[in-house]
Amino acid sequence: VGSMVADVHRTLLYGGIFMYPATKAAPGGKLRLLYECNPMSFIIEQAGGRAITGTKGRVLDVMPTKIHERVPIFLGCKRDVDEVERLYSK
Repeated sequence: VGSMVADVHRTLLYGGIFMYPATKAAPGGKLRLLYECNPMSFIIEQAGGRAITGTKGRVLDVMPTKIHERVPIFLGCKRDVDEVERLYSK
């Protein structure tokens, strides 16, 4: 869809994973930790899923160092997020 809220809503309803990884153009990720990633991560975890950054662990455990800090994000059902985490650990 192109909107994080709409995509996460679809993920909650039908399962799967929402991914916005780091890229060469945005090595620290593109979505803001405090305003986008943390609220959606909280909702997903309350629904029984997981939310990780891929390299820094759980999104809700990332301590912000600046107000508009950005992070990569992978969130959704535990099985799918576990698979991404396994791939990043290689």
